[in-house]
Amino acid sequence: YAPADPYAPDPYAGGDPYAGMKHAAGQPGPAAYPPAYPNYGYAPSLRTNGLAIAALVLALVGIGSCITAPIGAILGHVAQKQIRETGEGGEGMAKAGIIVGWIVTGLYLLVVLFYVAIIIFAISQADTGGTNY
Repeated sequence: YAPADPYAPDPYAGGDPYAGMKHAAGQPGPAAYPPAYPNYGYAPSLRTNGLAIAALVLALVGIGSCITAPIGAILGHVAQKQIRETGEGGEGMAKAGIIVGWIVTGLYLLVVLFYVAIIIFAISQADTGGTNY
């Protein structure tokens, strides 16, 4: 093992990294090899779909106010369609908005049906007769 010369020029810094190298007879020379390319770093992150963010926020706010949960779920469906067409990020937020929105909407509908059933039961059990003093 021969250590590399720390003062040697960087073969990846440009120019021909194969210059000065000997090659065997019948083998392609340095011009046949592609040049070395530098590291380009990380790919840029995807832009997050705005409707996906709004869907999740409205679905979570729907826990306290019943009207925004179905709006968040519907926006989640629209956001998923846009994400498929444009390739933006935010698919998880859109899916979470759909799931949370419809679950909260279903729970609120069950609560409303429960109250309606109690009111109907109370009305049917009420004494409809006149006053008996």
